[in-house]
Amino acid sequence: MRENITLNQEEQKRLYVLNQVIEGKLVGRKAAELLQRSIRQVRRWIAGYRRRGAVALIHGNRGRPPVNRVPKRTVNRVVKLARGPYSGFNQQHFTEMLAEREGIYLSRSSVRRIVEKSGIVSPRRRRPAKHRSRRERYPQEGMLVQIDGSPHRWFGSKGPEGTLLAAIDDATGKVLGGVFRQQEDAQGYFLLIRMIVEKYGCPLAVYRDRHGIFQRGKNRNRTIADELEDQPNYTQFGRLLKELGIESIPSHSPQAKGRIERLFGTFQDRLVSELRLAGIRDLRQANAMLSGFLPRYNRRFAVPPQQNGAMYRQPHHGVDLNTMFAFKYLRTVGMDNTLRFRQHRIQIEPDQNRISYARARAEVHERMDGSLAVYYRGRCLATTDAPAEAPVLRVQKTHHPSSSASNRLTGDRPTRVAAKKPAQRWKPPKDHPWRRHQLRSWQKGLTPFSDLS
Repeated sequence: MRENITLNQEEQKRLYVLNQVIEGKLVGRKAAELLQRSIRQVRRWIAGYRRRGAVALIHGNRGRPPVNRVPKRTVNRVVKLARGPYSGFNQQHFTEMLAEREGIYLSRSSVRRIVEKSGIVSPRRRRPAKHRSRRERYPQEGMLVQIDGSPHRWFGSKGPEGTLLAAIDDATGKVLGGVFRQQEDAQGYFLLIRMIVEKYGCPLAVYRDRHGIFQRGKNRNRTIADELEDQPNYTQFGRLLKELGIESIPSHSPQAKGRIERLFGTFQDRLVSELRLAGIRDLRQANAMLSGFLPRYNRRFAVPPQQNGAMYRQPHHGVDLNTMFAFKYLRTVGMDNTLRFRQHRIQIEPDQNRISYARARAEVHERMDGSLAVYYRGRCLATTDAPAEAPVLRVQKTHHPSSSASNRLTGDRPTRVAAKKPAQRWKPPKDHPWRRHQLRSWQKGLTPFSDLS
C-alpha cells in the first residue's frame, strides 16, 4: 500500500460515494449514476478499496512518465537546431524541415511546446482576424492565373536586392513558375509567361495589377502615326498576351489578388529561410533552386480543383516561340534600305519579293538572347550590319585613340579625352556697343530702328 496518499477532488468524491455504498446508505446503481461510470466499474472500485484501501482509487499511471513523451535527448537536439541553422524558421516550417532533413518526426504542437518552453518565439505573428468575404475559386485549372512581383531582401540584409516574379493558379493554388530579377521588368514577365506556356500551355486569363509594364495611360507614348493607323495602345507585355490569346484582367486593389499576395507573404518567410540555409547569395543560384523548391511547395499547399481537367491551350501549330516572345518595334526603312534601332544600323538585303524596302514600315524584333531580326508583313528579311556613318567613325576614333597605328607601334598610353561641355548661349556684356546704342535710343524716347519706320 502506498504511503502519503494525496487524493484529488475527483478521487475524494469517488471515495465518499463508495463509503456510502459500503455503509448501505446508497445502492450501486445510484452510485454509478453519480460518478458517471458503469455499475461494473463501481463494483471494481469497491473490491479494490476493500483489498488495498484508498490507493485503489488512484489511477495507475500517476507518477509514471508517459509512454509518448519526447526523449530529453531529442528535445535538446530540437532546441539546438532551432537556435542554430534553422533560426528564423516558423514553427510549421521548422517541423517539416525536421522531418525532411533531420529525421525527427514530431507533431507541430510538440515542436511548438519544446521551442516555447526554451524561450524561442516564432518570428511570424499571426494578424488578428478580420471579417472578409472570400471570393470563390475558379472551378478549373488554367482558367485564371495571378501574376505579380515582390521586391524583398531575399538574401538577407547584407545580400543583393532582388525581385521575385511569380504566377499562381487560382483554382488550385499551384505555383506555376517563378523567376528572380534585379527589379520588376517586362523581360522577367516574358520569361515567366514562356515558362508557363512551355510547361502547361496558355491560360484563359491573367490577373495582374496596373503597373506600367501591363498597361499604359490613356494617351501615353501614343504617336500621331499610331492615331492615324488606329494602332492599339499596348505595352510589349500587353501585345504578347494579345498574340497568345490570353485575356488581361486588371485588379483595382492588392486585396483583389489576395492569392498571389499571400503567396509572397509565405515565400518571404519560408523561401528566405531556405535560401539562407542553402547559402545562396545571388540571383542565378536562386533561380536554380526554385526548380526544386516549387514542386515541394505545391505538394504541401496546392488543393484539388472543383472540376477535373485543365483549360490550358497549346499555341497554334508552327508558331515560333522565339518570334512571339520578343520585343517588337516599328521602324521606317530609309532610302538606302537601312533602319536605325538604338545604336545599331541594319542593312536590309534585296530578296525575291522586293528589290527595295525604302519607306516601308518594318518591325524590329529584339529577342531574349539579345539578337535582332527584321520582319515585314510576317516575313523575316535578310539583314546585315550597315557600314558606320562618318560621324560615328569620327566619334570612335576620338574616344578610342588606342586603336591608332602610332599607339600600337610606340606603346604610348592613350590620353584621356575630356568630355565636351554643352555649348552655352553667348550673352553680350553691359558695355557692348550694341547695348549702349539701345540705351541712348531709349533715353531719347525712341525705340531702336525707329528712324526706319
